[in-house]
Amino acid sequence: QVQLVESGGGLVQAGDSLRLSCTASGRTFSVYAMGWFRQAPGKEREFVAAISWSGGRTYYGDSVKGRFTISRDNAKNTVYVQMNSLKPEDTAVYYCAGALGLGSTWYYDKLYEYDYWGQGAQVTVSS
Repeated sequence: QVQLVESGGGLVQAGDSLRLSCTASGRTFSVYAMGWFRQAPGKEREFVAAISWSGGRTYYGDSVKGRFTISRDNAKNTVYVQMNSLKPEDTAVYYCAGALGLGSTWYYDKLYEYDYWGQGAQVTVSS
């Protein structure tokens, strides 16, 4: 079992920055990659960013590329997403997710690749 806890959400204005953190506990040795997804009311959960735990390869959704940066601290079992130049359309609940294993092809932007999810952190961006 792996537990993921997000922190760092809040209310900001357009153009501001925010940093979310996600700390894993439990059987953290089983986690090979972590990602961030977001979900706005009435919308599907959307891929934001992902990072492989050991290699540090990063991937981003088109809507956040160039504005968001995902990073990790292996010693702290923590993944971060630095969100810059925030827009009202970034308003959503942001979820941290962990993947237990990677096959020959990692579909990092697919929900089914992830086995554990955090409780979510609300990010609200006002215009």
